Amino acid sequence: MNRITLIGSGILFTVIASLFGLVLIPSNQFESMQPKEFTNPDGSVVVYPTQLDSWREEPGSFVYRAMGCIYCHSQQVRPEGYGADIERGWGQRRSVPRDYVLQNPPYLGTMRTGPDLANIGVRQTSEQWHYTHLYDPQITSPGSVMPPFGFLFSTHKDVEPKSIPGIPVFKLPESYDDRPTWIVPNEQAMQLVAYLATLRQEHSLEEVK
Repeated sequence: MNRITLIGSGILFTVIASLFGLVLIPSNQFESMQPKEFTNPDGSVVVYPTQLDSWREEPGSFVYRAMGCIYCHSQQVRPEGYGADIERGWGQRRSVPRDYVLQNPPYLGTMRTGPDLANIGVRQTSEQWHYTHLYDPQITSPGSVMPPFGFLFSTHKDVEPKSIPGIPVFKLPESYDDRPTWIVPNEQAMQLVAYLATLRQEHSLEEVK
């Protein structure tokens, strides 16, 4: 009986220690972090990280999750010596907890079928590239295993669609089709691209050593 009590006490102690060490203490440390102010060379002040706007950026994060992007892309740049993330140009530095203080939840990802996206807003600044890549990844990244998201666009052949304020229109490369082709993103596509543009782990932080 005493042995059972000892084993039970050991299990209880392990669970409590794990709860404090892996959940409560890190959670408290994380919640105490705040965005940091930076002064640009021109004297302007920016705050990092910034809150997503409720117009397109935040809804875009939900589209990112709904489309399953989290299953093939991570958002965590590993430090030098723990992979080739920085050498590949996926980030300018390793990711640290402060990068995620305004994200709920942070989309760290589960695996890397595709490249890490933690710094994609810096790495790829062309909206046209993002829209074309979403429509058909083979156009921008031949051999990519990423599925096309053409259902997020309307496709127009031969005649360029009439422009609507606030909605971009892009012509696909002539090599893509034997007929002139234009694509027009829907609201979800615009939200997703707006969200991807916010993924910018570019500021130097004191935690990065």
